Amino acid sequence: MCYENLKEYAIKKSLGRKFEENDAGDRRNPFQKDQNRILHSKAFRRMDAKTQVFTAGSGDHYRTRLTHSLEVAQISRDLARRLGLNEDLCEVIALAHDLGHPPFGHGGEDAIDEMMKKYGMHFEHNEQSRRIVDEIEKAYPDFDGLNLTFEVLDGLIKHQTVFDQRGKVFETAPHLEAQVVNIADEIAYTNHDLDDGIRGGFLKIAELKKKTLWKIAEQNVQKRYGKIEDKDVSISRTISNILSMMIEDLCEQTEQNLKSKKIRNVDNVKNHKGMIVKFSDEMSANIKQLRKYLLENFYMNPKIFSKVEKGKKMIKKLFEFYVKNPKKFPRRKSAKRNPIIVDIKDYIAGMTDSFLVTAFEKILKNH
Repeated sequence: MCYENLKEYAIKKSLGRKFEENDAGDRRNPFQKDQNRILHSKAFRRMDAKTQVFTAGSGDHYRTRLTHSLEVAQISRDLARRLGLNEDLCEVIALAHDLGHPPFGHGGEDAIDEMMKKYGMHFEHNEQSRRIVDEIEKAYPDFDGLNLTFEVLDGLIKHQTVFDQRGKVFETAPHLEAQVVNIADEIAYTNHDLDDGIRGGFLKIAELKKKTLWKIAEQNVQKRYGKIEDKDVSISRTISNILSMMIEDLCEQTEQNLKSKKIRNVDNVKNHKGMIVKFSDEMSANIKQLRKYLLENFYMNPKIFSKVEKGKKMIKKLFEFYVKNPKKFPRRKSAKRNPIIVDIKDYIAGMTDSFLVTAFEKILKNH
């Protein structure tokens, strides 16, 4: 991709990396290199066995943290292409944005945070994503971590959605590519959670028909295809149409924002207070209506909630066990000597759902 053809407010060139590298003979641009480093990392592969909403292994067709990240990456590229932004940069931030998620989703995050606060520290999965690519991954002899570009690191630490670092104020605004990934994350989980929630029997079509976005999408689908007899196909087309409407609205509103706020270059973006990549007020209200239904009937459903709570209890007990029995903690001898609390946090946060269960059952059996 020729970055010279991008808009002036897009990121066209990297400011570099913490550690200089010899790129002689490498035809990839810096962001393509970063993408490859994420794809080949152990933390990326482990996301395939981490909770999105359903715990990993609940069903072959439910999203995992990995498939969610892939969907975010695809939407991010689409948005970047429409807005004249850097697709490669958007994609790598999207692929890496959830590397720091612990087992059992946001419940697991709450459990680790609760334990860390007992020792005057805290846990937040975006910060952990940054820590993974900065320190934890070991793939090069010259440095710890993956030595990603500053632009990717900035996008990771400033990742912000309804569920991620909500309300947090950063010293400088994230670049537009990072803002695109923030919204792509919301677009992805809103739509795939509808799909998973319906598939799991938690969301009812009769109730969804009362929601504005679903109602409009159904009408659009019927205009194009007529009456679709196959229920699964009808649901698939309706959700796809909701996703398309969200993308269309976001692009139109963002382009208006760029003009009205006189955003002409990267410095304008950096110095602007607030987000530029946004939905219209009407779309935001309609999405909020859908999310409320998802929250009340899917995320907080007792069947889902009870499994997450079980995971939280295992995390806390395992954490406490390692603190009280440091000699039983499998601390790597070659690892950087962090305080043991930090090492325990890193170890548990990196676990898959099944590995956590196995580790927990092992300590119960032996103690």
